[in-house]
Amino acid sequence: MSKKPIVLSISGHDPTGGAGIQADAESVTYFGCQPCSVISCLTVQDSTTVHRLIPMSADDIIQQAKVLLCDMPVAVIKIGLTGSVSTVKAIANILQLHPDIPVVFDPVLACGDGTPLANTELIKVTRSELLPLTTVLTPNSIEACQLADLNGSSTIKSLGVSLLKNGPDYVLITGGHVNGSIIRNHLFNQHKKTETYESTRQTGDFHGTGCTLASSIAALMAKGYSVPEAVESAQVYVDKAIKQAVQFGKGQYFPNRSQS
Repeated sequence: MSKKPIVLSISGHDPTGGAGIQADAESVTYFGCQPCSVISCLTVQDSTTVHRLIPMSADDIIQQAKVLLCDMPVAVIKIGLTGSVSTVKAIANILQLHPDIPVVFDPVLACGDGTPLANTELIKVTRSELLPLTTVLTPNSIEACQLADLNGSSTIKSLGVSLLKNGPDYVLITGGHVNGSIIRNHLFNQHKKTETYESTRQTGDFHGTGCTLASSIAALMAKGYSVPEAVESAQVYVDKAIKQAVQFGKGQYFPNRSQS
């Protein structure tokens, strides 16, 4: 039996299982890869909101990652919720030691109901420390504005170009937060928009879609897909997962990542 490609997820722990490390593991497994993980922070949350972040120590994060990366041939690293400046710097330290491993970064700056999970300092450090080390950045339109330090009236093209100047090879700006019956995601590379993807908006509020998308892209890259191929295929998977979403608690629906 051939070995599965390994995807390392560095992200938060969501006790509901709707997002974070568990969502990453489900998506990665679906695409036939082996998930491994380093928890960046614990959270107190339910299906309605995040009530509290509990960041892990920087030293513990670095030690966890170093042990894993010395033992296992990680194909792609996926980053999600960071939660603190010290965590961002710890992750940057890890990535600098492994410059040949591609990085997919989903910059989680707020939870699904809009509750902020990052302050101005954290956003600034994320921009300077992590974006230059990122292969594929996957912000939603609100996160793109924050990371680019531009206002909400900025065009998608200006956001994409600005973020590329900060170092990522690709930027996929997702359009779920933009009103309309059609969701448009925009992929940028080399300071120009390279592709626009459209899908029909599903009714309801969904939890963990960003995690699902980014970890799916990471898994497909680990299997040898080019970035554009991985981005396109991952969006088809996420769209189907949202169509099959289930409401387990009193809040948002969870995508069905084990879809048939």
